[in-house]
Amino acid sequence: MGCYDCCIRCLGAVPYTSLLATLLCYTGVALFCGGGHEALTHTHTFIELYFARDVQDFIVMADFIKYFQYVIYGLASFFFLYGLLLLAEGFYTTSAVKQTFGEFRSTKFGRCLSLTFIILTCVLAVIWLVVFGFTAIPVLFFINMKSSCHKVNILSETTMFNQQARVCMDARMYGFLPWNALPGIVCGNTLANICKTPEFYVTYDLYICAFAGAGITLLALLIYVVATTYNYAVLRFLGRKGIRF
Repeated sequence: MGCYDCCIRCLGAVPYTSLLATLLCYTGVALFCGGGHEALTHTHTFIELYFARDVQDFIVMADFIKYFQYVIYGLASFFFLYGLLLLAEGFYTTSAVKQTFGEFRSTKFGRCLSLTFIILTCVLAVIWLVVFGFTAIPVLFFINMKSSCHKVNILSETTMFNQQARVCMDARMYGFLPWNALPGIVCGNTLANICKTPEFYVTYDLYICAFAGAGITLLALLIYVVATTYNYAVLRFLGRKGIRF
């Protein structure tokens, strides 16, 4: 066997789908954890400065931010290890399916392990779909806030009346603050001035990064499910036919 044939066999054993999913997973988790951690830090300052005068109105959200930042550390570590395990499982199943190694054996334990990864990845995909949905809430808040500020600026330039004071943004509507929080709402030119602050743009961009990261991670998990399910189905089919690797 020449060097060329060895290279072709080695390249044929690479689980490209699992490798792509692993790269997407690491990229998505990095964006979500990094962007989410910094976005929560800026949110603490942003809400405290403009939407909550009393610390007691903000204490529940402050506690949530503090504990969720610790959760982010755990998520980063977990997905780093889980991505390596899924990539290794991809090498295992791809080698079995493509019959790369003549002495390879597809055991019941190996197939059971593959099935376990499929089920666990499906559960993680469902959980991450919920996370993806919740990540969209602050992005929606900042999009609406930016749109309201744009409307205030237009009204300030085109009307003689104080109609821009009727354009408001209420953080309590999105669950960031309790309904008895004061002021909880900003209107008119005050709202427009907030949108010009660096805190607004930085926090907005960070939440977009976290939202994009959650979407990329969800896509990676779905690719994992498709790849591992296909390889497991082929292994089961060959096993029923009595073919041993």
